Amino acid sequence: MSPAEQTPIRDGELIAAVDMGSNSFHLVVARMEHGEPRVIDRLRDTVRMAAGLRADGTLDAERRARAMACLARFGQRIAGLPSIRVRAVATNTVRRLASPQTFLTTAEAALGHPIEVVSGREEGRLIFLGAAHDLPASREPRLVIDVGGGSTEFIIGRGLAPLHTESVQAGCIASTLRFFPGGKLTRKRWQRARSEIGVLLQQFAEDFRESGWQDAYGSSGTAKSIGAVVQAMKFSDDGITPASLAALSDALIEHGQIGTLKLPGLVEERAPVIAGGVVIFEAAFAALGIERLRVCESSMREGLLWDLLGRAGGSDPRTASIDALATRYGVDRAQARRVESTALLLFDQVARAWKLDSDAREWLSWASRVHEIGLAIAHSQHHHHGAYILRHADLAGFSRQEQQLLAAVVEMHRRKPDRAVVATLPQRYRQLARYTTALLRLAVLFRRARRAESLPQMRLAASSKSLRLTLPLTWFEQHPLSEADLQQEQSPMAELGIKLDISSS
Repeated sequence: MSPAEQTPIRDGELIAAVDMGSNSFHLVVARMEHGEPRVIDRLRDTVRMAAGLRADGTLDAERRARAMACLARFGQRIAGLPSIRVRAVATNTVRRLASPQTFLTTAEAALGHPIEVVSGREEGRLIFLGAAHDLPASREPRLVIDVGGGSTEFIIGRGLAPLHTESVQAGCIASTLRFFPGGKLTRKRWQRARSEIGVLLQQFAEDFRESGWQDAYGSSGTAKSIGAVVQAMKFSDDGITPASLAALSDALIEHGQIGTLKLPGLVEERAPVIAGGVVIFEAAFAALGIERLRVCESSMREGLLWDLLGRAGGSDPRTASIDALATRYGVDRAQARRVESTALLLFDQVARAWKLDSDAREWLSWASRVHEIGLAIAHSQHHHHGAYILRHADLAGFSRQEQQLLAAVVEMHRRKPDRAVVATLPQRYRQLARYTTALLRLAVLFRRARRAESLPQMRLAASSKSLRLTLPLTWFEQHPLSEADLQQEQSPMAELGIKLDISSS
C-alpha cells in the first residue's frame, strides 16, 4: 500500500468488494457519493465451491475451473481499479482447503487483486457491518443470521458493532449433501438433520438467549429465498416464522425429491440447496427462541465496502483489536510504548530506501505493541508463545494471512529468526516481514533496560539488503552490554537477508 491509502476515499472514486462464498461469488462496485458507497454494479455467479470440497481438503477440478472463470470475469470488470480500493475475501470452503495458498495464488492471478481468507468470526463482523448499514437506525440489540454454503454465522450487535459472534460448520450446501444424500427427502432424515444441527447450536444458544435482542434478520441468499417462498405460498406475510418454516418443511418432505423440486417463489438455482437452508433455520429458531425473522438485503459484500471505507478513513478495527489483545494478556504498556517509539524512529530513517509506506509503519507499530504478549504464558520462548496467540486468536479486522504476518514478526523478533517462517507467508508479505522484524529487533535491543532513558543520536542508513547503524563513540564506551548485543545481532540479521554494519562517530 502507498501513503495515499491512509487518506479518505473521495467522492467520485470507485471501490469494489469481492465475496467468495461457499455457494456464490459476488462482486459489488460502488461510487463514493457524499461520504457513502453507492452501488453502481453487481455481478454474481453460483459457483458452489462447497459442493466440490473433498474429504481430504482438495477441490474437484470442475469447481476449481468455475471459480477461476468467475474470478477472471470479475477481474475484467475491476481491472482499472487500484488494489487499495478493492477488498476481496474468501470464506469457509477456502478455509477448509488442505492447501489454501495454492488455490489463492491462481485465484489472485485470475482476479488481478490480492485475496484474503477471513475467519468465521471475522466473516460475522463483516456481515453485521453490512446489515447494520442497511437496517433502520436503532439503539436496541439485533440478531443477524447468515446461512452460507458451508457455514452459518450468528451475530448479536448494537448499532454498527457486533457484541457476540459465532460461526458453525453447517451451511445450505454442506447440510443438503450430508443429510439428504441422493436428494431424497424423508421425515426421518429431516428430524436427524434438525437434531444434529441443534446440538451444534447448543454450545452458544443459552448465552445468546440471555444476551437478548429486539429483532432478528436473515442476511443471506438462503434467507431471501425462504422469505420469498413462504410469502408466495401464503405461509407468512410478515417475515419468516416458526409456523411458516414448519409448513415449508412439510411441503419439501411431501415432495420427497430435491431433483424435481418446484415451489412458488423458489428460483431454479436455489432448489438444489434449499432443504439444507430450511433445516438450519428450523434448528436456529428452536435453539434461540426466534419468533419472527425478517430479510435484510445487505450482507458481507456491503460490509466489505464499509470496512474498506473505514480503513482508508482512519477508523481501522485492527488497531482496536491490537490494543484489546495487549490488555487481555497484560502487556507492559510502558515498555511497549518505548519499543514502539524507537522502532518508528528507526523506520523513518530507512523508509525511503526500503520503499516502506505508511501501511508498513502501522504494521511495525502493531507488532511493537504486542511483541511481548507471550510473556503471559512464560518468559522462556515467549516469542513462540506470542506468535501462537497471534495466529489463532480471533482478531477483528484481520484476515488469516494478516495474522500470519503479525505472528511471523513477533516470532522472529528475538533469538535466531527462522527463514521457514517467512517462506510460509504470501509472497506480497515476505519482504515486509523481513524489514519489519529487523527494525523491531533493533528497537528491542535499545530498550533492553526497560526504563525511561534517552536514546543516543543514531543514524540508520539502508540499502535493499543492508543496514548501517552509526552511534556516538562515547555511547559505546558507556554501554558495553549494548555494544556486545549489537555485535551479536549481525548473525541473526543475516538470517533475514540483511547485512548489519555498526560504526561509531
